[in-house]
Amino acid sequence: MKKLIVSCKTADQVFVDFKQAATAVRRGAFKGATEYEVSFDNKADFNRFVRNIPVLSAIIVFKPRSVYELAKLIDSDVSNLNKVIQFFEEIGVVTIKTMKSAGRILKQPHVEYDEVTFRLAA
Repeated sequence: MKKLIVSCKTADQVFVDFKQAATAVRRGAFKGATEYEVSFDNKADFNRFVRNIPVLSAIIVFKPRSVYELAKLIDSDVSNLNKVIQFFEEIGVVTIKTMKSAGRILKQPHVEYDEVTFRLAA
């Protein structure tokens, strides 16, 4: 089961985590990645992610064949939905598979994660 971890961290905290992971790799203690962590260093991007979780959930549940189909399922504007999906793709949460069907190019959003967890420090 692949897990997506969402957190808020400063650049210094991310650097410390990177050093720990690099040390684990050098020791040979690093095992396959079943977790993918997305860390936000500003509140605006974090809020954008949280505000659009229903889109992420709809992709997981409905497994749409295209962005247009997803827009119809969640009753959303295709243009705005494309921007949200592009944001998710930039941070590595969504992948886009391009297919050709009946002479048209379809962009299918796909989420590889079974679970989304938030790690928020006080």
